[in-house]
Amino acid sequence: MASRIWLEHYPPGVPHDVDADQYGSVAQLLEESFARHAERPFSVCMGRWMTYGELDRLSAQLGAWLQGLGLPPGARVALMLPNVPQFAVTMAAVLRAGYTCVNVNPLYTARELEHQLQDSGAQAIVILENFAHVLAQIVDQTAVRHVALASIGDLMGPVRGRWLSFAVRHLAKMVPAYEIPLTGGRQVLRFPQALAAGSGRTLQRVPVASDSPAFLQYTGGTTGLAKGAVLTQRNIVAATLQAEAWFAPALARIGDTARINSIAALPLYHIFALTLCLLAIRQGSHMTLIPNPRDIPKFVKTLAERPFHLLPAVNTLFNALLANPQFRQLDFSSLCASQAGGMAASAATAEQWQQVTGSTMIEGWGMSETCAIGTNNPVNNTHFTGSIGLPLPGIDIAIKDDAGADVPLGQPGELCIRGPNVTPGYWQQPEENARAFTADGFLRTGDVAVMDERGYSRIVDRKKDMILVSGFNVFPNEVEQVIARCPGVLECAAVGVPDASQGEAIKVFIVKSDPQLTEDTVHRWCHEQLTGYKRPRHIEFRDELPKTNVGKILRRALRDGA
Repeated sequence: MASRIWLEHYPPGVPHDVDADQYGSVAQLLEESFARHAERPFSVCMGRWMTYGELDRLSAQLGAWLQGLGLPPGARVALMLPNVPQFAVTMAAVLRAGYTCVNVNPLYTARELEHQLQDSGAQAIVILENFAHVLAQIVDQTAVRHVALASIGDLMGPVRGRWLSFAVRHLAKMVPAYEIPLTGGRQVLRFPQALAAGSGRTLQRVPVASDSPAFLQYTGGTTGLAKGAVLTQRNIVAATLQAEAWFAPALARIGDTARINSIAALPLYHIFALTLCLLAIRQGSHMTLIPNPRDIPKFVKTLAERPFHLLPAVNTLFNALLANPQFRQLDFSSLCASQAGGMAASAATAEQWQQVTGSTMIEGWGMSETCAIGTNNPVNNTHFTGSIGLPLPGIDIAIKDDAGADVPLGQPGELCIRGPNVTPGYWQQPEENARAFTADGFLRTGDVAVMDERGYSRIVDRKKDMILVSGFNVFPNEVEQVIARCPGVLECAAVGVPDASQGEAIKVFIVKSDPQLTEDTVHRWCHEQLTGYKRPRHIEFRDELPKTNVGKILRRALRDGA
C-alpha cells in the first residue's frame, strides 16, 4: 500500500487522524453534548421542536424503563422507526442504558423482520404503530418480550399530538389492524407509558468496553440473508469525529454551530443518515426531520421554512428535488454542503444541481461496515470530480488483488479499508469474518476501484453481484430465493440493470414450470414477500438460463445481455 499519499491533498485544517479513544463509549459522547447544549434546539419535525435538554430527559426516562426490564448487559433492542423524534430518543436511551441498538427498516416484510429479530436475538423493540401488524405476524418466533408502541404524535405536544395520531389512524388509515400476542409473558405498552414508567426510576450508568457493540447494522449477505455488522463503541466514536473533522471546512462559515440546520430526509436507520445524526449531536447543531421524503412537494415546503446548511442525499433524491419547480425557487445561499452517498452520483445530476443551487455535489463512499465513513471528496471542492475522493482521517485504503497483495497505482483491484471506524466483523458469522478480512487487517469491500497518484479512488465495478437500488444493497440470492418459492417458477436469476431514476433496477429472468404464470402473479408475490426496493422492476421469461458446466447460473451473461 502506498503510504497515505492522500494526506498532502487534504483541505487546510483537516487533521490527519482522530482520537478514537477520546470517549470510552458513545453514551459518554452523547451525554457530554446533551449537557453542553441543553438549551439548543436538536430537531424539528412537522413544526415541533425538541431541545437537547428534552432529548437528555426523555432518553434518560426511556433508558431507565429499559433497565427496569431486567435485560442483561449488552442486550439487543430493536428500533423500527422512521424519521420521527422517537428515533433519537430511543437510540440514545438504548446506548445510555448499556444496550445495543438494532436498526430495522420500518418497511420490512414479516419474513425480513423475523430474520433480523431472530438473528440479533433482540429482546425488546420500539416500533411505530403503523408497522405493528408486521411484528404481530412473527413476534412469537422471536425472543422479543417487550414491545413499546409509538404513535406519530407522541412527542408533538398534547393537543396537536393527539390530533396527528388520530388523523394518521382514522383519516389517513395508515395504521393497519394488529394484535400483538401476549404469549410467554410478553409486555406491550405505549411509548408514553414507557416514558412514564422510567420517570420514576434513575438511569444507572453502566460501564461498557470500547470494543463492545453499540449497533448491529444489518446489511445484505452473500448467503441471501442480511447479516449484522457489529459497530463497536469505538467504531461509532471514531466515525463521528472523522465526519466532524471532514465537514468542518464547509461549516466553518456558519460560525455558531447551533445555527447549522442539517436535513434528515434519508432514513435514520440507514448508516449514512445515522452517522450524520451523530455528527449533529457532536457539534450541537439541529436537524430537520423529514418523515416521508417521497412526498417531494411537502419536503420542498419544509425546506422553504428556514435556511438549511447540510443536505445529504442519494442521487435519486437529488434528481427528485431537481424535478420539482418549487425547489428551483428556493434560497440556496446558506447551503454549505451537498453530500452525495449511498449510491453512485451521476455527473449529469451533479452538473444540474450546481446550476440550480450553486452548491457543488460532494461524493463520498462508505459502507454499513465502516459506519458510512470511508472516502470523501474535499467539502470545499468547487466542481464535481466523479471520484469517491480521499480516505478520511485515520483511514487506510488499499487496492488489492485476490491474493491480498497491493496492485500498482492506476491498476484496478479490490477496494480494501482499515481504520478505527471499521467493524471487527459480523454478528455470529465466524466463517464470513474469516473471508472478509485480509491478513494485514483490511476489510474486503467487494468493490473494484482504481487509485490515482493523489490518493483519489474511483469505483469501476463490483466483485460481488450486489445490486444497488437508490443507495440500498440488494443481494440477488435473497430475491431469487423468494421468487423461487412462487408457484409456477422453475428457476430464476436476478441481476441489476442501469436505471436513470434509482441507479440500478432489479431484473429477474424466470423459467416457468407452469405455462400460465404471468408477470402480474410474480409482482404480487414479490409485493407480499419483499420490501419495496428489493422488488424487481423488470421480469423476463426465458426457456432456459445460461449456466456453467457445473450448472451454476451465469448472472454476468444475463446482465451483459439485459
